[in-house]
Amino acid sequence: MGKRYYCDYCDRSFQDNMHNRKKHLNGVQHHRAKKAWYDYFRDSSAILCDEQTKKPCRKFLQKGICDFGPNCRFSHMSEDDMFDLKRQVEDERRLREDYVDRKLPGRSIEDWLSRWEKKQTALGSKGDLKDKEDSEEGPEESDIPQHLLSLAVLPPSLLPPPPGGWKVKGNTEWG
Repeated sequence: MGKRYYCDYCDRSFQDNMHNRKKHLNGVQHHRAKKAWYDYFRDSSAILCDEQTKKPCRKFLQKGICDFGPNCRFSHMSEDDMFDLKRQVEDERRLREDYVDRKLPGRSIEDWLSRWEKKQTALGSKGDLKDKEDSEEGPEESDIPQHLLSLAVLPPSLLPPPPGGWKVKGNTEWG
């Protein structure tokens, strides 16, 4: 029987030899299936741009079906579909802008880690962390980065400690 070659794009297999593989990879069906696969991952704005440049397909508008299908050079989108796609692009753009706006300058994770290390070295030399915090930052500003506090549900490992710190019993043994 021999080795078989399976094409993920076309979802078919055939006997693997140089002639069959070359014939398949250069075939129109394979190119269409490969294009459809990569088009599936395109973002909405690229699809909208392509669809706006195309003219509407007369055959698709009249009969509701086109012989060329997704390979047609004309647009198969109705006005409602175009409106929904425009709204989706706007929503994605708005989400990206909100994410950029939420990121405050000087409040990155690296900055937070460097401040934390400074506090740890100061704790070793000064003694009390709370006095150091009050002198360095205002009482209202938290040590946790702001974009983490804006999340609705944080895992327990990311929740800030209570105002007085965690209560630890003196005789607790670890390990």
